[in-house]
Amino acid sequence: MPVDPCFSAFLADPRNAVQPPPPHVPLGKVRAVANGAMAQLEAPTLPFREDLAFALDRRSIAARHYRPSDAKSLPLILFCHGGGFVWGDLDTHDGLCRRLAADTGFAVISLDYRLAPETRFPGPVEDVFGVLRLVIQQADAYGIDPSAIALCGDSAGAAICVSVAAMAAEAGIALRHLALFYPALDPSCSTPSHHALAEGYMLTRAAMAWFWDCYLGPTPPSGPSVLPSQLADLAGLPPTSIATAEFDPLRDEGQRFCQALQDAGQDADYRCHSGMLHGFLSLPVRSPVIEAAVDHMCRRIKASMLG
Repeated sequence: MPVDPCFSAFLADPRNAVQPPPPHVPLGKVRAVANGAMAQLEAPTLPFREDLAFALDRRSIAARHYRPSDAKSLPLILFCHGGGFVWGDLDTHDGLCRRLAADTGFAVISLDYRLAPETRFPGPVEDVFGVLRLVIQQADAYGIDPSAIALCGDSAGAAICVSVAAMAAEAGIALRHLALFYPALDPSCSTPSHHALAEGYMLTRAAMAWFWDCYLGPTPPSGPSVLPSQLADLAGLPPTSIATAEFDPLRDEGQRFCQALQDAGQDADYRCHSGMLHGFLSLPVRSPVIEAAVDHMCRRIKASMLG
């Protein structure tokens, strides 16, 4: 299939191609432009949405708590936004988090983890894992069922979720589900889809290499690590759902990760959405394919949480 027609105008504008920014442009300006390009289309109105902060050691992690009902205790989706580890925030993914809460009936807590390159791996992972532990310890205060927690993220946020799920398994924390939208998992950027779709489909291979460099720094970690590409044991990960886009350089790494999970005997579901580009949940477009992608992910999360 060709690229979905909903992206025609978007791809026709060369300014929408994601490339490494010129070195002379301040990163704050780059972030402002990138965040402003992430569309927030119509999203459900929820009865409860609150900004809060989690105190971790000497830092504070901003968050946003969504609840679709006044139930005393709800299952929780802990959400990590995308943005190449470098940009994205609570506002860029507010619409998606509202949709997740409304469609599942669960609470959602979205995290504003520290960004690269100021904070490199494993700093963002430690932020999210630290919040996960706090939420479990203080479940009553947040109205959360500590035995029913899922991790969900898109792109770079999905990579962070995989790392956190591995840390949770090592710590004996049982998660119910791992929900990944077009995950960024392979720092080598060497899959066939990276080469075939390197230019012309919004996200470029050059940009992904720059994102990974910002996240990992000049000397990426070696040896045992919770980086998704370096995980030696997948047996402890929870049931996992992976959604990729047909015209996304990251497509193959999502598919390969699903296959690795299945080879390890895990419950793993993979959907490649026809005609879609990377980041389709955050672009100013509408398509039945996008609606179907969110619906399927929500059904998978609910089945794991309520099963």
